[in-house]
Amino acid sequence: MNLKSCLVRDYMAGHLVTFKPDMDVMDAIHELVKQRIAGAPVVDDKGDLVGMLSELDCMKVALNAGYYGDWGGPVADYMSTSVESVDSEMNIVDLAQKFLESGFRRFPVLRNNRLVGQISRRDALRALSELAVG
Repeated sequence: MNLKSCLVRDYMAGHLVTFKPDMDVMDAIHELVKQRIAGAPVVDDKGDLVGMLSELDCMKVALNAGYYGDWGGPVADYMSTSVESVDSEMNIVDLAQKFLESGFRRFPVLRNNRLVGQISRRDALRALSELAVG
């Protein structure tokens, strides 16, 4: 197998923690902490990606509580909605380039505009190292 034929779908994580936009943000924060993850995709009832909730977004919750004394609200009020994603058929070389250019640590993976997984820098490095050893 060569680098160009190695695809995102072969290395992505397919079992993800996801949130709904109307979920209480404190429940989402507790789940992030419990699962020891830095963020999770937010999907609607059809499974379409509508945002991402990250640790940084959750800091807004803490700041909001500090200023206004309000710890709650729906995930939709805090999530990032301008989300960069990758296609499950993208090759690992193009993915590695996208990681270098973006600075992101992970991307949601879409197939036909539906969330099917997530791929991280570590997943890409694993793919590249496996191909290097051959």
